[in-house]
Amino acid sequence: MFLKLEGKRCLVVGAGKVGEPKIASLIDSGADVHVLALEATEAVHAWAQAGKITLEIRPYAAPDLENTFLAVVATSSRSLNESIYREAQRRRVLCNVVDVPEYCDFYYGAVVRRGDLQIAISTNGQSPSLAQKLRQQLERQFGPAYAQWVADLGETRRLVLASNLDPQRKRDLLQSLASRQALDAALAEQSARSEEEKSESAKSESESEEDRSVIV
Repeated sequence: MFLKLEGKRCLVVGAGKVGEPKIASLIDSGADVHVLALEATEAVHAWAQAGKITLEIRPYAAPDLENTFLAVVATSSRSLNESIYREAQRRRVLCNVVDVPEYCDFYYGAVVRRGDLQIAISTNGQSPSLAQKLRQQLERQFGPAYAQWVADLGETRRLVLASNLDPQRKRDLLQSLASRQALDAALAEQSARSEEEKSESAKSESESEEDRSVIV
């Protein structure tokens, strides 16, 4: 399940090395991020100063979960982690206690991101290390060029759906656009375009060097 968190209040308790990447992912999602901690990393302080999050250096209290959509708990105290999880359950707030599967309503998957293409891997909390290794393999398989291809597919899909073609023809066309052959053609075109741009850039740089030599 991919949650749309933009504008939703999300609470993170703990702002150390464990909590920092969770805070970063919530910032990327556009969530309204509130962080409580007794101390925070330099990165977390920088995000607060930049206005990306709200940071309070103080202990957690149960009312902090009020009007919260999702909570992430990353403290070193097992008793505190359990207490926050139980309170979140009582208030019907989605909660993830980092690295404690029994205190999680959801798990953080290892995610491969290529623009709008997202591939999430989960081991149901059993082995985050394996999930990370699989992510690295998929990152090699699905290179950066997929980002532009997916964006192009989205634009073409909107045009096809807005057309006067019959429904079956639309489905067939969309299926063919997402085929392996279409992908190979799109990636080849992107590669050729990239090589052309590099060649033009090198040519421009060479001409610039010649101009400078003449001026000297």
